[in-house]
Amino acid sequence: MIRKIIHIDEAKCNGCGACAKACHEGAIGMANGKAKLLRDDYCDGLGDCLPQCPTGAITFTEREAAAYDEEAVKAHKAKKAAFSAFPCGCPGSASRAIDHEAVPAAAPAGQVPSRLSQWPVQIKLAPVKAPYFESADLLIAADCTAYAYGAFHEKFIKNRVTLIGCPKLDSVDYAEKLTEIIRSNDIKSVTVVRMEVPCCGGIEQAVKTALQNSGKFLPWQVVVLSTDGNILSGLV
Repeated sequence: MIRKIIHIDEAKCNGCGACAKACHEGAIGMANGKAKLLRDDYCDGLGDCLPQCPTGAITFTEREAAAYDEEAVKAHKAKKAAFSAFPCGCPGSASRAIDHEAVPAAAPAGQVPSRLSQWPVQIKLAPVKAPYFESADLLIAADCTAYAYGAFHEKFIKNRVTLIGCPKLDSVDYAEKLTEIIRSNDIKSVTVVRMEVPCCGGIEQAVKTALQNSGKFLPWQVVVLSTDGNILSGLV
């Protein structure tokens, strides 16, 4: 059927999320830092989201679209509420700080202690804003680096907030998420650890873009590791 429905101009969207919060039907979600109409039949066409958009990215259009389905909306909202306590709907992705000083020193002899200070660590799962980001030295590392370099926890993770990812395997642009994290928090410095392989250049480029787009001037460095576990450049 031809009916009135919202249209979101992704180029104008600044990712603030105001429209998603204003939509009582839950028709709008956020994906890769941009607002997105999740399903045509979730949108009632009343436009509660329009006045909330600060950039004018949302307008009405008339096009072929599924009819508004109130029952589908109710089911969608119930499912969303059931998982609202956890990022990505997964309890294991709940954001939290880790205080190793509060953990009794009862590790078996020879076991190297973890230096990880927060969870989650995947860039895709990390919140944009969290208490542990404030005044943090940020480590952004390619997945493989911790396997290649034996003393990774002591050399790189210790005293830093850690985010990891693989630009070759993840079909997302890390730059947008990292921009928001750097822009929204009082980050003190950024260290990038990558492998020598060419595909790892993607994570270095994403961080460079994020720093430029954040509008902040932060000290940052890039450490390159060889596949046999040596530091090739950027020794810290």
